[in-house]
This record gives sequence, structure tokens and C-alpha cells, in this order.
Amino acid sequence: MNTEQTHSSLATANTDTLRQVLLDLIVKDAYVEGDFTLSSGAKSSYYINCKQVTLNAIGALALGRLLWQKLPQDTSAVAGLTLGADPMVSAVSVVSAYENQPIPALIIRKQPKGHGTKAYIEGPSLAEGAKVIVLEDVVTTGGSALTAVERLQAAGYEVTQILALVDREQGGKELYKSQGIVFQTLFSIQEIQQQYAQKN
Repeated sequence: MNTEQTHSSLATANTDTLRQVLLDLIVKDAYVEGDFTLSSGAKSSYYINCKQVTLNAIGALALGRLLWQKLPQDTSAVAGLTLGADPMVSAVSVVSAYENQPIPALIIRKQPKGHGTKAYIEGPSLAEGAKVIVLEDVVTTGGSALTAVERLQAAGYEVTQILALVDREQGGKELYKSQGIVFQTLFSIQEIQQQYAQKN
């Protein structure tokens, strides 16, 4: 299947095709090797900027469909900490509408709004106890997504699961397990690095 055929049929493509399209985009556009300092201050020999993929129309569609398939049936909304999760929650929400099971997207601010309601959470209000799934683009130590979980819980919502695009495998999974939160990722860093090595 050539690239144009793949892109034109993403709306109906199977899971394996969606994963391959997304993996190819990550390797081509988001993953680079070199000397980098992460937001945590740690040094790294590689960097992943997944916004190069999640803000790409093709990447957003593939990602939205893959994450939608992983949502529990009783999911009331998807949410994530700005900025990395913003295009992800939007993509999943749009896909949900096409699946005739629309769910809203919530965006969680790092700081409360400085005016009006001074809210941390942007998006439709949900019923007390609503089940919300947190999305994250790249999980390293796990702190960002856990912040989102805590803000949602403080608002009265139930959060039992985090879905990520990439797991750097540097402690996030263990942190979530210690908090009793289910963690799933579409790609491990090992899978991305193997694909990168094959392409280069």
C-alpha cells in the first residue's frame, strides 16, 4: 500500500495499518538523536517532539482512532495536561463523534485561569464521578499525567487509566502502578528506536 492509499483509507484502516502509519511519522518527524536536556533537567541522547505528529492531520487521525479503540465503554471524557495532550484529546473527541459515541475533550491548565472562574479545567462540565481517561504524548517520569489525574480527581471525576503515545520507560509506568492507575502506551521507546535504526 503506497502512502497516498494509506492516507486516503485511514478512516477505515485496521489497527495494524494505523500503528504503522503513526510509527513511521514518529520516526520521520518526531524522533531525533543527539545531546539534549529534558524538562526534568536530565540529559538524554535522544528527543521526541510528538507535537510534530499529533498536530499533523494524518497523525491526528491515526492517533485518534487508535486511542479511541482503547477507551473503556463507560468513558465520559478524555483529558490531558496542556500543551502536549491538547491535540490528542481533540483528535479522540472528533473520532468519537464519527463513531456516533461523542465524548468531550478536557484540557487541564498548568496554572489556573487568571480571570473569570479561575478554573484549571477547560471543557464541558461533567457529572460528579464521571469516568475520565487521561492522555499524554510522551511519558518519562510520569509527573505531568499524574498532575492531570490529581486535578481531575479534585474536580470530582474518577480517573483510573492513562493512555500515552510514547513511553520513554523511565519510571512513569511504575509511578502510575503505585497510584493504582492502569497505564497503556501505543509505543515503547525501544520500538521507536528499533524502527529508527532500520530506517537509518
